[in-house]
Amino acid sequence: MFDILVYLFENYVHADACPEPAQLARKLTAAGFDEDEITEALEWLSGLRELSDAERPAQFARPGSLRVYADDELVRLGVECRGFLLFLENAGILDSECREMIVERALALVEAEIELDNLKVIVLMVLWQQDRPINGLILDELLNEVDGEDEPAPFLVH
Repeated sequence: MFDILVYLFENYVHADACPEPAQLARKLTAAGFDEDEITEALEWLSGLRELSDAERPAQFARPGSLRVYADDELVRLGVECRGFLLFLENAGILDSECREMIVERALALVEAEIELDNLKVIVLMVLWQQDRPINGLILDELLNEVDGEDEPAPFLVH
């Protein structure tokens, strides 16, 4: 499914340029993607669109406030993932609204624990859906796989 999401980002400049689900499914099939993955990706994207179109609460967390994760979120979004989200917030890439959309879409996956590489794709897709500008260095970070080195990433919270 994540390959499809990256494919969409790379082939459609804006989320609005993406075709309707039936036509998109045909294009993805023609591009060689598996039918089950296409279905999963389209359902996930539908949930993202619903979140984007939903009415927002009048007030989100204030700058400088601390996000406390629920037990299920702690298990599914490991230290690396939570550290990466905090890094993006501190860098001004994410606001609290965007972060919550990312957490919701991550928890919508069936995986017991979300891998950092998959979270990066989720971040990319939420920013894409919101039509937010993405800094080139951040884009490189989101699209590149995490190195297999033993050194912790610079965004980890110790």
